[in-house]
Amino acid sequence: MTRTGPTLTFEGLSKSFGPVRAVDDLSFTVRPGAVTGFLGPNGSGKTTTLRMLLGLTAPTAGRALVDGTPYAALPRPARVVGASLEAAFHPGRTGLGHLEVFAPQVGVSRQRCRDLLDLVGLSAAAERRVGGYSLGMRQRLALATTLLGDPPAIVLDEPANGLDPEGIVWLRGLLRTFAAEGRTVLVSSHVLGEVQHTVDDVVIIAGGRLAHASSLADLARLATEDTLVVSPDAERLAALCRERGWAARPERGGLVVGGVPAAELGAAAFTAGVELHQLATRGTDLEEVFLRLTAPGAQAGRELEGAR
Repeated sequence: MTRTGPTLTFEGLSKSFGPVRAVDDLSFTVRPGAVTGFLGPNGSGKTTTLRMLLGLTAPTAGRALVDGTPYAALPRPARVVGASLEAAFHPGRTGLGHLEVFAPQVGVSRQRCRDLLDLVGLSAAAERRVGGYSLGMRQRLALATTLLGDPPAIVLDEPANGLDPEGIVWLRGLLRTFAAEGRTVLVSSHVLGEVQHTVDDVVIIAGGRLAHASSLADLARLATEDTLVVSPDAERLAALCRERGWAARPERGGLVVGGVPAAELGAAAFTAGVELHQLATRGTDLEEVFLRLTAPGAQAGRELEGAR
């Protein structure tokens, strides 16, 4: 089924808890037809931001909108945005019983509950008490609850927690299917590697502030190509790097030269008559880019740059 999900808009969103600024002037947009990864270290403000989107926490400043409307003002919000944040379950209820509690509020049938348990792989555990579910099973039940109203927008907070590798692959496929249907999918995580094979767009925050927002492809372009080079004449090699203005650091008996392709470095060494014993390309993976963007020093650097 093809549908058009709503656009989620965050405009100058801020939230303070006493002297603590949990979210600070945060602005970004989540588009339909894509999976957006909402990324940041633990404590960076992700859950607080999602709670403000869903009307569970009042912002100190700014606003979060669903197609231009606050979530609380939507006539049937669960039919527009399905969300799973800090899901709680009564341990004495069965998996089916849990969904049936929410079904009348959303306006769906008992059969819809059974269909969703089948979708998330819990049919065999439908009559089991949730208190006996594993963490991964509870994550699947939370997702089923999110999907009760067949919403065109889906918001999930750390949905891969507790899932085994097979479950993560299953979740990845399901989210990609939702995006292909035209839904809006926003998924938070504190580990980029957990979602990088799933998402189309990334929004990265640190210390409650926006650190980066782009497509995943554009984020990948921030990854630099480093080169490991080893020479018996380490002093001349280091001097060559200084002359060229290349940043180099010692490693494994040689130097790692940042942002310089192996071919360029090799040609320069040949011209300068510097003998090389090893020359190898070492790419920076996306996880390193993520850590660089969210490091405390990076945040301070952005503030200084903005002041200038």
